[in-house]
Amino acid sequence: MGKQLTEPRPGETVPPPTPRLNFDCSKCPAYCCSIYDRVQVTKRDIKRLAKHFDLTLEVATKRFTKVWENERILRRKYDPIFGQACHFLDPQTRRCTIYHARPLTCREFPSTSRCAYYDLLRFERNQQDDPDVLPLVKITFTNGKE
Repeated sequence: MGKQLTEPRPGETVPPPTPRLNFDCSKCPAYCCSIYDRVQVTKRDIKRLAKHFDLTLEVATKRFTKVWENERILRRKYDPIFGQACHFLDPQTRRCTIYHARPLTCREFPSTSRCAYYDLLRFERNQQDDPDVLPLVKITFTNGKE
């Protein structure tokens, strides 16, 4: 017989259920590391990077970040698939080279159990009957007043 479910005892905390993830990053070309022009970093993120690379906070700040409209963001570099990508994305493996030291923004992405690009990727690969096809999508923003 299977495991019997019981009610929690008084005072016992029950962890929330783990959300089911509906994406597989290992089958993605690192879209999230490429599409966003700005990945904001905090002082804590920079401290994590400095520790990871055994650098001072000042050197890590200069080497890995820049300021854009009063916002501290990660530097980007050329990417063969999307044109530009995060400075820390390995272009061959399509994986993060600082995964354990990545900024909070990256740690929290996606904030839901689904990834919209992965859904599109699966759909297009199925439609095209090609397991390697890469739909290239560019996100643009408008103020809606035009």
